[in-house]
Amino acid sequence: MTTVDDMRSAQQILAEANVIAVVGASRDPMKPSHTVPLQMLRHGWRIIPVNPFVDEIFGVRTVPSLAAIDGPVDMVNVFRPARDAVEVVRQAVAIKAPAVWLQSGIVSAEARRIAEEAGIDYVEDRCLAVERASGQLSKLA
Repeated sequence: MTTVDDMRSAQQILAEANVIAVVGASRDPMKPSHTVPLQMLRHGWRIIPVNPFVDEIFGVRTVPSLAAIDGPVDMVNVFRPARDAVEVVRQAVAIKAPAVWLQSGIVSAEARRIAEEAGIDYVEDRCLAVERASGQLSKLA
């Protein structure tokens, strides 16, 4: 089992990630669940939008669930209400994602417990785009 001392910081998780599955990605350009993953995409991360209701978001084909992703992901980014976070974290554990990141305003003690028991990195109530900007991170050469 991973201990707290073994857990990576939010900056490390983001710096080491290349492929980010975004659960709850939105096609509405006014929502953070659209603008944040779009910013990450523009800075060189590969984004896999997870949304069962649309075929494409920001020019990227969506998948209906984490289980439908073909290949490994480095992080699952969650834009769903806290009550949904527990099930999303269970799914992230099932696909062997090494990290889960709940966006600003999303907190779940149960989701945290599931992630910690599975030994995966867990971040909650933090914005991916803010962390990217503050760490001046980019995947572009």
